[in-house]
Amino acid sequence: MSFKDTLKLKYQTATAIEKLIAINVLAFVFFGIISAMASLMRWNFNFVTEWLVFFSDLDQYWYKPWTIITYAFLHAGLGHIFFNMLILYFSGRYFLNFFTGKNAWTVYFLGGICGALLFMVSYALFPALTTKNAYLIGASASVMAVLIAVATKVPNLGIRLMFIGSVKFWHIAAFFVVLDLVQINPDSAGTHFAHLGGAIFGYVYASQLAKGKNIGAGFENMMDWVVTLFEPKKKSPLRTVHKAKKTRSTTPKSKKTVSTKNPNQAEIDAILDKISKSGYDSLTQKEKDFLFKAGK
Repeated sequence: MSFKDTLKLKYQTATAIEKLIAINVLAFVFFGIISAMASLMRWNFNFVTEWLVFFSDLDQYWYKPWTIITYAFLHAGLGHIFFNMLILYFSGRYFLNFFTGKNAWTVYFLGGICGALLFMVSYALFPALTTKNAYLIGASASVMAVLIAVATKVPNLGIRLMFIGSVKFWHIAAFFVVLDLVQINPDSAGTHFAHLGGAIFGYVYASQLAKGKNIGAGFENMMDWVVTLFEPKKKSPLRTVHKAKKTRSTTPKSKKTVSTKNPNQAEIDAILDKISKSGYDSLTQKEKDFLFKAGK
């Protein structure tokens, strides 16, 4: 199996949280390299700041509406992305035990959007926040949405933390919410309001989902539509069956020939179960090749 095929298979078997972390890391590395090269060449490179972060000024949003999403995949420094991805990985593992991968994408995106909107509203509402050039960057609002969604779903879930011991999940969520509340000040209030905006969405989303109402259904349908635009069109298996009927008579033997072309589902399930328990790297080369061919 080639390196390209290995990467493709790892992407196919990665969870939604792992894919979100990968996108954030790749974006950080890519723009970090571009920024470093620009500095060495003495170029005035402010593309990220000018076109991808979310500004508090509503006038800038009208001609850069995409920034309400792009800002949530960018970070200001190594420490910034490290702690955000650490919390996303920690809370995301529990999130996927109680929600679907599609729910994870929904909470991340809509949590980030709600965080950006509350950030903008705070600058328009409070007289102390008069800086028109304030901008928002980072996945913190989205990460808070994921964390609070889990705490809302299973508030009394016990978690064992190093040096602290056993705590309930709602204790962790409450700690981060209170931390944002006590740090609100004119210099950084907008950022903390963004975190709270993500937290509010995570709570509302999980609460409504528990009642059978998916408030993110519209976004999920739109996401499905976008994904189908980039998916290669697959040949319908009905065409293969139709051709087979033309070339030979429909006998038990011909039906058996068609059915044996399908991969062994039991073996696929066994391999996927092995990945979930021990990770992709625990597979043998034969299992990797088999899973890759089955994925085609």
